[in-house]
Amino acid sequence: MALSWRFSVLGDRHRALGSKLEDWSGMGTAWTYDKDIYAEHIAVRTKAGLMDVSGLKKVHLVGPHAINVLEYITTRDMTKIYPGRSVYACMLNDRGHFTDDCIVYRTGPNSWMLVHGSGSGHEEVVKQSLGRNVAVLFDDDLHDLSLQGPLAVDFLAKHVPGIRDLKYFHHMQTTLFGAPAMISRTGYTGERGYELFVRGQDAPKIWDTILAEGKSMGIIPVCFSVLDMLRVESYLLFYPYDNSQMYPFANEQPGDSLWELGLDFTVSPGKTGFRGAEEHARLKGKERFKIFGLLIEADGPADLGDEVFADGKKVGVITCPCYSKLTKKSMAIMRVDLACAKQGTKLEVRGKNLKAKAIAHTISFDDPEKKKRNAVG
Repeated sequence: MALSWRFSVLGDRHRALGSKLEDWSGMGTAWTYDKDIYAEHIAVRTKAGLMDVSGLKKVHLVGPHAINVLEYITTRDMTKIYPGRSVYACMLNDRGHFTDDCIVYRTGPNSWMLVHGSGSGHEEVVKQSLGRNVAVLFDDDLHDLSLQGPLAVDFLAKHVPGIRDLKYFHHMQTTLFGAPAMISRTGYTGERGYELFVRGQDAPKIWDTILAEGKSMGIIPVCFSVLDMLRVESYLLFYPYDNSQMYPFANEQPGDSLWELGLDFTVSPGKTGFRGAEEHARLKGKERFKIFGLLIEADGPADLGDEVFADGKKVGVITCPCYSKLTKKSMAIMRVDLACAKQGTKLEVRGKNLKAKAIAHTISFDDPEKKKRNAVG
């Protein structure tokens, strides 16, 4: 395992499943298990899978100025978020370019939690909190177990009263198997799923009990790499892998606008005054590329970085590929020239291991109307 400064208490569980605990965001993470990754993907889409996503960084903000900090560093109107609700938001730099995304949870009148990946969210919170009436706590004791799939609610309903009434992007304080837990109806799969925020001392028991009791329902442990398959189908971006930090433009420093990434919807209507707001507005109509879907005529996945061509000219690059044995489709997220970001545009993939015809395809590939995520009951 690479040197890590953050540790999941579930490391021994992951090693027993065959993981070498590769590093992600400073934490040893189960990128793979000694199992069929396609079976794990199918489990999430048809039954349910349990993932340890504790590598996500959790930051608590407590105090009367917490909302002011969040108002400045994120694109969302935090005054609309009440205790028990959360929101997906982006963060920008002074150039109006994307630097991180996050989910912000309001846990009380003056209490919030920001959960983000490998971007600069924590640093932004600390920087903007200096001299203000707010306490900031980075919390690695809090583990995040993600139970995702159509049967997740049926399993949890046996143990958590009211779970069926929990709406998308809402959370509740409760207990699970006798341990305190915050359960959030969020995830990174496009399915109806739940994130279970639990203390480190309780995480092994909760992990083991879900897998033991859920085995008869087909609930299995799922490695981190399966998220790439699921996010392609559901149009969920992953910083920095879909960004110019990974695929830079010649003679330009890294940085992408929300317009290019298709994340402009995260700016609350009428909101101004957040970091990078003026530059964000100025960049509208100046897109260099678009994030778009790609449907490939192939019986397997493309590779990261495979190039995309139109009429013999390079027009894009694949940032994340996926092959689904459920739908028998080869798909990808790509960064592509604006002129080609239209449904049905004929394209060609040219990679070391794959050369195939393809078409530009609007994303999401799976459940574009988000009916699964928003299901009631």
